[in-house]
Amino acid sequence: MGLIRSGNTDLTPEDDDELTEYLWPIIREIVKTAIENRQNLIVEGCYIPFRWRRDFDERYLSSIRFICLAMSENYIENHFGEIIGHESEIEARMIDADCTKDSLKADNKNIIDGFQHAGEQIVLIDSIYEQTIKGLLD
Repeated sequence: MGLIRSGNTDLTPEDDDELTEYLWPIIREIVKTAIENRQNLIVEGCYIPFRWRRDFDERYLSSIRFICLAMSENYIENHFGEIIGHESEIEARMIDADCTKDSLKADNKNIIDGFQHAGEQIVLIDSIYEQTIKGLLD
């Protein structure tokens, strides 16, 4: 949002594909710098391209743990109210009236298909969110 609000781009938060293209070179170099400086870094968000690995050689890849966390259609269908209820858990967000079960399913399917096609593993939340997260931490 800082880049958008500063006027450094005419893109908007709705321009997902264009934002990925715009932000990835910056994020990629932040990741490389963190690895070179032996810093821990979590990059969270939807602006990571499906074929992100192409931009790193083995010296960087060996230091990266990539986790693609997505929700199954079944999970969205059965837990949509809970999902929406957490939309401001980390930050105060404006309520997205356009977020529906169908749009969330479509967004998740796009992420799952794109990363799977790129050869990435997907951690799928299918029943109990907390159990899935605990499994990642064990």
